[in-house]
Amino acid sequence: MGTLTSDSPTLSNPFGQLTERMQAYREAILTKKPYICAERAVLATEAYRNNPSEPVVMKRALMLQNILENMSIYIEEETLIVGNQAASNRDAPIFPEYTLEFVLDELDQFEKRDGDVFYITEKTKEDLRSLASFWEGRNLRAKAGMMLPEEVAVYMETGFFGMEGKMNSGDAHLAVHYDKLLKKGLKGYEEQTRQAKAALDLTDPESLDKYHFYRAVLIVIEAVKAFAKRFSELAKELAERAEETKRKEELLEISRICQKVPYEPADTFQEAIQAVWFIQLILQIESNGHSLSYGRFDQYMYPYLQQDLATNRITEAEAVELLTNLWMKTLTINKVRSQAHTFSSAGSPLYQNVTIGGQTPEGKDGVNPLSYLVLKSVAQTKLPQPNLTVRYHKGLSEEFMDTCMEVMKLGFGMPAFNNDEIIIPSFMKLGVKKEDAYNYSAIGCVETAVPGKWGYRCTGMSYMNFPKVLLITMNNGVDPVSGKRFAKGYGHFTEMTSFEELEQAWDQTLRELTRMSVIVENAIDLALEREVPDILCSTLTDDCIARGKTIKEGGAVYDFISGLQVGIANLADSLIAIKQLVFDEEKITPTDLWQALITDYQTEKGQDIQKMIIQQVPKYGNDQDEVDELLVKAYDSYIDEVKKYPNTRFGRGPIGGTRYSGTSSISANVGQGKGTMATPDGRHAFTPLAEGCSPSHNRDQQGPTAVLKTVAKLRTEEITGGVLLNQKINPQTIAKEEDKQKLVMLIRAFFNQLQGYHIQYNVVSRETLIDAQKHPEKHRDLIVRVAGYSAFFHVLSKATQDDIIERTEQVLV
Repeated sequence: MGTLTSDSPTLSNPFGQLTERMQAYREAILTKKPYICAERAVLATEAYRNNPSEPVVMKRALMLQNILENMSIYIEEETLIVGNQAASNRDAPIFPEYTLEFVLDELDQFEKRDGDVFYITEKTKEDLRSLASFWEGRNLRAKAGMMLPEEVAVYMETGFFGMEGKMNSGDAHLAVHYDKLLKKGLKGYEEQTRQAKAALDLTDPESLDKYHFYRAVLIVIEAVKAFAKRFSELAKELAERAEETKRKEELLEISRICQKVPYEPADTFQEAIQAVWFIQLILQIESNGHSLSYGRFDQYMYPYLQQDLATNRITEAEAVELLTNLWMKTLTINKVRSQAHTFSSAGSPLYQNVTIGGQTPEGKDGVNPLSYLVLKSVAQTKLPQPNLTVRYHKGLSEEFMDTCMEVMKLGFGMPAFNNDEIIIPSFMKLGVKKEDAYNYSAIGCVETAVPGKWGYRCTGMSYMNFPKVLLITMNNGVDPVSGKRFAKGYGHFTEMTSFEELEQAWDQTLRELTRMSVIVENAIDLALEREVPDILCSTLTDDCIARGKTIKEGGAVYDFISGLQVGIANLADSLIAIKQLVFDEEKITPTDLWQALITDYQTEKGQDIQKMIIQQVPKYGNDQDEVDELLVKAYDSYIDEVKKYPNTRFGRGPIGGTRYSGTSSISANVGQGKGTMATPDGRHAFTPLAEGCSPSHNRDQQGPTAVLKTVAKLRTEEITGGVLLNQKINPQTIAKEEDKQKLVMLIRAFFNQLQGYHIQYNVVSRETLIDAQKHPEKHRDLIVRVAGYSAFFHVLSKATQDDIIERTEQVLV
């Protein structure tokens, strides 16, 4: 496998260094400018043009076949794992069947962005413009727009529900059944599909749709097989020309492996990694949805490593090199979003999550030697992808926790922790079988699902900007920014005589807007189902083949979804300010507060009011019941209302088909804040909202324990879409062993006693962040935790950078 000379640990880095070639590979990927790539768009359009009368599932299969058979492929000199998404690494392909609108509108703007910059050639611009006439009125963007009822037009015009990304791309937000794939190979899925197709009673009208779905599955399996063989042939050609004997042997091994997997079952660790990578890659060539995750990687991959180590086929150092190679391949995947969408997904994240640790279905500790090697390899690569999540449980050993802390100390925001002690029971309460609940993984950010058995969008369907909803409530149902009516209106705040009156208006307004969000979600869901079904993804998700249905039609075993609730800390602080200063103490009149809000606290009186709010009112994040209970009550209105509305798969096969809540707001707190005027918590207009379920910047003054106690008061068991808690600490805070152990004890207490859902840490100083903003060239490798994901600091917009800089820096005592 090449020279392995750099893996030795040191006191400053207990995980060792990348091998020389992996270091060279990392450098090549990170210095590569990301370009817009038109190749996929041209091939997709060609397939659609050539098959106008085929059922949509067949169009999708023939499209993927055309792409995989004709796209550019290459094998880099440094790599042991092969497969590329676009014409070169980090280039972003275009998906015209979803949208071309924003691409054409922004062709001349990609290089001028504040963040998420892409480059584009004039030839690419010409190629994309040539496709425009064919896709006009034909793609998801157009069809979804036509599906939306007139009653929700105002929300789409103003972007209130944040649906930009959903109308421009696929869903993803799941992990496929990698365990089964490695054991059966696509060959096993092919056999199951042929049997199901042969067993159809074609006199049954429902069988006709299943018939075409099965045809599509068989085409896609053959296309994936052919794609792998293209790499097998290329590796063989390169081997014939290779001058170095070692590289020749490696290329011949790559050729052998690609001739075998993913069609045949995997037998070795390298075969398993290559099979998983091919599928992870092709799923993202098929659809440009993000948060496509690896599932419980250490559980399904360990048997292959264990066997190879036992038979001396591979050394531990070679295994680590393969892992680092996979993580770098993961980073080569890229996605271009519209400028509007980047506000909620800053840093070009793909949210590809790897989960390790947790419990086995028998309730035993699932940590194994591969769990440690994943930590080691992620520490060596130090990249923003993949996301790394550790499943915590009470039986997690001190040794493993200590290793996790050492990775965290490296300061790139990983790993994040999800808590078995709350997530498993909440899944079982929803009807998930015990063995499946124990097999959950993180998906994307902090959301969770059962790999290979869960439908799309376990979170992220739509955004609900709670502070903006409060302002709409206070303004008698009218959005103060756009002047448009969003709800019926239940009285203006200036005319209210009690806090209870405001609470009642909030409850009615929030429920009304929740219903509207469901209408929007359902319309776009149906458009996705009818226009862009994913064939390979459905193939690898139980029980799509058995049911003869795609995931969107109800093929998955489980199907629960959630939206994202943004700015909950702002809501809490706003409610307590109104209750205390306006109604309890009567220090401010309703009219004076409203005037302060609409003038952004800029008048002399407004500044006095803002000062009073900031200095005299208790804040969310300090373990003060009077604040926290107000939030819980206000949030309950949403939790209760959203549960009433099933999704579009309800009653079509899956267990569930319902909705729940989630606070994984990614970087939407910045984008949503841009459209929100001043709020009653003292926040200025159009500045970022609080992120996830974390307190507002510098409002949490009682230390990290108080923050954890506050967050634990949320109805975590009901917010199954994820309770995202970001914390920031200075590297010096955990430099000493005793301080590191304090942090371990804090995390254990949060999960064991308080039943917290999730926690993650930015281990970076404010001074470093400020210097990186001023001198990005000196901090090219600085990675920060943005929300439920990490990103290179220098690629973020200034607004997002500022938001991260201003987060409270906690101190352990």
